[in-house]
This record gives sequence, C-alpha cells and structure tokens, in this order.
Amino acid sequence: MGRRIAIVEDEAAIRANYAEALARQGYEVAAYPDRPSALAAFRVRLPELAIIDIGLGDEPEGGFTLCGELRALSVRVPIIFLTARDSDFDVVSGLRLGADDYLTKDVSLPHLLARIAALFRRVEALAGEQAREERLDRSGLGLDVMRLVATWQGLAVDLTLTEFWMVHTLAKTPGHVKSRDQLMQDARLVDDGTITSHVKRIRRKFAAIDPSFDRIESVYGMGYRWKA
Repeated sequence: MGRRIAIVEDEAAIRANYAEALARQGYEVAAYPDRPSALAAFRVRLPELAIIDIGLGDEPEGGFTLCGELRALSVRVPIIFLTARDSDFDVVSGLRLGADDYLTKDVSLPHLLARIAALFRRVEALAGEQAREERLDRSGLGLDVMRLVATWQGLAVDLTLTEFWMVHTLAKTPGHVKSRDQLMQDARLVDDGTITSHVKRIRRKFAAIDPSFDRIESVYGMGYRWKA
C-alpha cells in the first residue's frame, strides 16, 4: 500500500473524485467530510500528507482551524490547501497557519499530483541515509536533519517540513545568495509563488525566540542569503 493521504472535503462528489484519482496512483486514501471527523481520525493515526478545503460544512473557516489543529499534533506532516478560494488573504492565512502549499480547485490533476510528489520527495530526502548522518551548526543555529529538529541559541524552533528545508538550504552556504529559482529547486518547491510568505513565517518563528534575529537577508532583485 502506498503513502497515506487524508482528504478533507465537504462536497461528496469532489471528495470521491479526488479519492479515486489518488487511489489510482497507488496512494492509500482516507476521506473525511468535515473537521470533527478528520480531527478524530488524526488523533488516532496521523496521515502522511493532508489535503484540506477551507470551507467545511457549516464552518466557513473550518479548514484553517483543522490546519492549526493538525499542526499542533505534528509540525512535519505536509499540508496542502485545495480550495475554491483564491484571494491573497486566504493564501497568506493558510501559509501562516503552517500549510506547505495552497492550490485552487481549478488545478489540473497532473499538477496536483506533482505537488504531492514534490512534498513526498522532501520527506524521502530527509529520511535518506545521507540525511540521517547530517547535522548542521551555524553560530547559534542547529539543524538535526535526522530528527528534523531546528534550534536557535539552544531553543527549539518549530519549523514545518518546507520551512526546515528552506532554512537548511540557506544556512548550508552562509553568505551565498540563493535566487528564488535556486531556493525553489533546493527546497524542492514546485514553484516560487509562496517563497516570500514562507520566508516571512520563518523569520517570525526565529524572532519569537530572539527579537534581534536578522540572519535571513533579502538581497534585492537576487534572492535570499544566510548572513555569515
């Protein structure tokens, strides 16, 4: 059986269509019509990836709530919002809550499958033999790639899978500018549309521990770098 994907979608026909399409690709699929049933299942067994709609039944923001609840259970499970809502506010809200990706329902099935595969490739890369032996330390920053643990000044920083990859990509070559394309490739992002939001969220997490944190530097017109 393939990797376990949870789909949380209140429209039965859409839920069935996605579940069938993913099952044809070899994934094990668990589908839920609302937030309470999904959350109850997550508390028993975490999925390996979750696809969540924002509006769930009588909860217009139920998907946002569920994302936060799932993040409280695990900061590592990849989360994709798949929704009809396409406003910048909703996109930023979703990423701020810890989602790894945000797609609208007009996305093609091949593109959705590519996004899912990209997230699983990140999981697999971090679980690889090379990753198991790797630890990165950069004057205050500690990254344990085997355990997916990040620390700053000795205190834990709860990074999502995407955020961990991005910090790792920047910090492994301090002082070197990573263009958006390089960051997208190294962090295994399918496109760069959400890089800015992810960087802002990462900065906030470090600043919550150290208000003077300034190691991630924007280089205008070029990209980002980890200050040496």
